[in-house]
Amino acid sequence: MLDSVSDFWHDLAARPTGPLAMRFYLQPLMATLFAVRDGYKDARNGKLPYLWSLFTHPELRPEMLRHGWKSVGKIFILAVVLDIIYQLVVLHELHPIQAVVVATVLAIVPYLIFRGPVNRIVRRLR
Repeated sequence: MLDSVSDFWHDLAARPTGPLAMRFYLQPLMATLFAVRDGYKDARNGKLPYLWSLFTHPELRPEMLRHGWKSVGKIFILAVVLDIIYQLVVLHELHPIQAVVVATVLAIVPYLIFRGPVNRIVRRLR
């Protein structure tokens, strides 16, 4: 068990230096750009900050998750596909859980981090 967990983290740590390393810059950048766009729209429409609202307003959660997935879903799927290609080329085996973890870190985390603060900054500047 410990061996597989160690291999998991070792494989994840090696990804930014191997082939397809540029995705570690481009995919978070794209997710951040979509977060900025959506945060600006949220501020313009008077909506609450995204991540905070997901936790504090359960009645809005399904619609907000749908909208967030619509914005970042393609980046997430691209991240999964590219990571699967990486695994097949470099590791010569397939680890789907690692692909989902990498895609989440590259696509969803930056989106969640930046959408709310952009909303707050735009509100204050207006």
